[in-house]
Amino acid sequence: MSKGSPGPTPGFLVWRLANKWRVAVDRAVAPLGLTHAQYSLVASLYGMQRTSERPSQRQLADHTGLEALYVSKLARALESGGLIERTRDPRDPRAVQLALTEQGEAVTRQAIEVVQELLQQLLEPLGGLGTPRTRAFTDELTTLLDTPLVPSVPNDEST
Repeated sequence: MSKGSPGPTPGFLVWRLANKWRVAVDRAVAPLGLTHAQYSLVASLYGMQRTSERPSQRQLADHTGLEALYVSKLARALESGGLIERTRDPRDPRAVQLALTEQGEAVTRQAIEVVQELLQQLLEPLGGLGTPRTRAFTDELTTLLDTPLVPSVPNDEST
């Protein structure tokens, strides 16, 4: 929090909410053998596959907002756990495509149900999923996520 501020800053609150959500999802999906990051990957992959996409690791990284190197690491772990398969893209031999296995789809469906219950709990104070207040909140979050952040570089004349 900044000095002179009467309460927590919006940045601090966003950070706290993000951490609260990550911890809750981590705990909820742990019995399924997943972490929050892995859940984000398989749930996104599940959604993309439902529209007949077989995304590359890069496309999945762009979709989730995770770093491509981190997606690659998560994908390898999920592959060794039998939840996804990684194959070379026939159109681009440098690219790796991802797909859920049957086991991966089953685990992902269970995880989505668990996380949807958590989401309902989180949004209950706003009236729950599908309410005007929650839609407005979602619109505000989308606006913030769509805003590019470019950190300024301090002017350090000593270098």
